[in-house]
Amino acid sequence: MKAVVCSEGKLEVAEIGAPQPGPGQVLLNVLRCGICGSDLHARVHCDELADLAAATGYDRFMRSDQRVVMGHEFCGEIVEYGPRCRKRWRPGTPVVALPIVRHERQPELTGLSVAAPGGYAEQVVVQEAMTFPVPNGLSSEHAALTEPMAVAWHAVRKGRVNSRQTAFVIGCGPIGLAVITMLRAAGVKTIVASDFSPRRRELAARCGADVVVDPGTESPWAAAPRKGRVIGVEDVLNLGFDAMDRLRRVPKLPWWYAFRLAHTLNAGPAGPAIFECVGVPGIIDQIITAAPPRSRVVVVGVCMETDSFRPAMAINKEIELRFAFGYDPGEFRDTLHMIADGKVDPAPLITGTVGLDGVDNAFAALASPEEHAKILVDPASAATAP
Repeated sequence: MKAVVCSEGKLEVAEIGAPQPGPGQVLLNVLRCGICGSDLHARVHCDELADLAAATGYDRFMRSDQRVVMGHEFCGEIVEYGPRCRKRWRPGTPVVALPIVRHERQPELTGLSVAAPGGYAEQVVVQEAMTFPVPNGLSSEHAALTEPMAVAWHAVRKGRVNSRQTAFVIGCGPIGLAVITMLRAAGVKTIVASDFSPRRRELAARCGADVVVDPGTESPWAAAPRKGRVIGVEDVLNLGFDAMDRLRRVPKLPWWYAFRLAHTLNAGPAGPAIFECVGVPGIIDQIITAAPPRSRVVVVGVCMETDSFRPAMAINKEIELRFAFGYDPGEFRDTLHMIADGKVDPAPLITGTVGLDGVDNAFAALASPEEHAKILVDPASAATAP
């Protein structure tokens, strides 16, 4: 079959052997495959990523001297089943799947392992147990965005944002835009987005951000609507004084029970939820320094370099720091159905489509933030420019 092969940082279209589905696996014809920012990074920094993955317990990540077919955001149609499958769906059924397969007991990351060729190809193998039929006649273009939108949904769930909280999204690349979209789907009423790129700010507004700012000229914290405006440590301390003044006015009131109830209900003063979607050194420290007390910071941007921040700053403000990566099968399935049911619209993210011969040009185009967010690969297309 025809596929885009990555080796030594170079992409080339080549004829390779067609994949064969193993036990419990399904062969798909690829309809669409999204180009992920992690693919751009893995193309030139895969050895560093492989070392990091090995340190966390996965030693099968792609290496620069291997010939790897990337692509893990795909939609396809069923061609045939391997042995020991339940054959749930007819050939031709459009499906999406988690980008992970298993050979015996060895998990392999589809599109990021030489043992699991990805979706920049005419065909791809998936695990039947991790596969889901595309509902409601959803287009293959939108279905292919299930994977990146599931990453965002997982991050939003990590943030535990309620509808009354202000959410800040710092960085409006593809993952930041996806987070904005999923925050809106979750019912969050006030979303403030920040990015230096005019094009990304435009897309952030289309994805549902209420306030969009250029951090070069305006602070996102000051741009929040007054009801969600950042408060300082003095404000938190004064809340304590005011509460005690009121409670002490009632004779013989066991006021400490009010505090215990607040603790049980987690009803104390809380800051906003902040989603770090940049992934460069220094951003976490900047956010901790500027964020209001008791904020919850969810780190979604993948920073591959050593970074530092001041723990004392986070301690004094009681900042909660969380890190989000990936999703589980339930989140993946729910994301697919949110898109198919019209609760989530991924259309603003899609800015171009190329065939296999245009993947290298698409990678080059995605290096600039001023035009493209998500470029899809259509193996049947002859387009060489997005």
